[in-house]
Amino acid sequence: MKITVTAEKPVDEKVAATVTVASADVDKAIAKTYKDIAKKYNFQGFRRGHAPRPVIDGIIGREAVLAQATNDLLTAIEPLMLEELDLTPVGRVNFGPEDADPEFAAQGADYVVSATIRVRPAAELTSYDAPEINLPPEEATEAEINWQIDQLLNYQVTYEDIDEDRAAEPGDIVSVDIENVDGAGHLAGKNRILALDGQQIPEQLQDGIVGMKKGEEKAIEWTRSHEHEGEVHSHTFSVKVTLNAIKKAVKPELDDEIAKKFGYDDVAALRAAVKEEIEADKKTTIPNLKEDRVVDAVGKLLDLEVVPEDYKNEVFNELASEFLNQLQRQNVSLDMFLRARGLKSDDFIADLRLQADDRARQSLALDAVAAKLGLDATDEDVRSEFEKAGVEDVDASIKEWKDQGRLPAIRDSIRRTKALDWLVENAKVNIVDEVAERAAAAEGDKSEDAE
Repeated sequence: MKITVTAEKPVDEKVAATVTVASADVDKAIAKTYKDIAKKYNFQGFRRGHAPRPVIDGIIGREAVLAQATNDLLTAIEPLMLEELDLTPVGRVNFGPEDADPEFAAQGADYVVSATIRVRPAAELTSYDAPEINLPPEEATEAEINWQIDQLLNYQVTYEDIDEDRAAEPGDIVSVDIENVDGAGHLAGKNRILALDGQQIPEQLQDGIVGMKKGEEKAIEWTRSHEHEGEVHSHTFSVKVTLNAIKKAVKPELDDEIAKKFGYDDVAALRAAVKEEIEADKKTTIPNLKEDRVVDAVGKLLDLEVVPEDYKNEVFNELASEFLNQLQRQNVSLDMFLRARGLKSDDFIADLRLQADDRARQSLALDAVAAKLGLDATDEDVRSEFEKAGVEDVDASIKEWKDQGRLPAIRDSIRRTKALDWLVENAKVNIVDEVAERAAAAEGDKSEDAE
């Protein structure tokens, strides 16, 4: 089938198009519909598949036949139209006038139908210069080696009761029994070691433990709220806590004996091994980190106050599908994942929606860069994508995607990749020992607390 398509420029994230199907193809579609109906139903006095049109019209109704033929035509038209316009729709394509069904195709006449295609917004950036980002050096720094060794020493930490008879304070490490009363099964346990550092447990639970003394029992209740689609949802949690002890962490000093516990002759050998491991890891992580930071930076340049909800929902569904597929490959259900991490499904979904908003902005920003640079996706680029995917029959796969109207999405991805490649190549990179900076900031915070 061949079609003729004309389209206007997008307005309010909608493209108005007009599609024309030649009368010969319309007649073929109507003839096929009559043939399909004749084969599907038994018509008295006629062999299956041989009922003439007047009989079918009299029993099924000519309008019903034309309605089916029109529906089949529209199904066939959609991928052809999307390929012709090189558009990736957001949601469903609507044919016919707004809030009305399209007219039926007619025998012996061209079929002309209007279409409304929702598309991504064509946003601009506040700057099209490649961003400036920070990256760690390729070689391992002393601060990075020290941090990695400190993580190893954490495995050798022991906890001892303090001698003071006092109440628990922020920053303490405590041993507690937590009994779930309502909704907090993920926190329950005997002799749980908790750091009252504002990170490990909910703030309200920590506030309840602060001030307790050894042997004290206390009922603690708190509420967590989040907003979803304009509505505020709240969940109440309730536990019974017994404070067993206030403890201090005792980390061993780094010496040759400790190094031997990790399988090295001495401290120097341990540090050399850690240095080698860090630098080997950086060979793969730094290029990925550079891409991530460039994408994050360019996403913040998007001159768009609010991402359209339709597009954000589409990105959310893509993220959710990716995540569920990943869990499936690991033979883990979503319920198992949430229970293992003590997450509520509503909180998980709310976080996923925030990620979807970020990814949507980043995608739109890359679209804007690709448009500004005039980047395009050639047939060779498309073919290369299928070859890299390792499909057995590249030509058959390309044809299948084209017949389904899905090649525009591949071209979108190619253009974004080219935009990202340009940004990565041209980004200004500042080499920063971020681990040393974090360590210095942490020491500064300790000094301020001491004062």
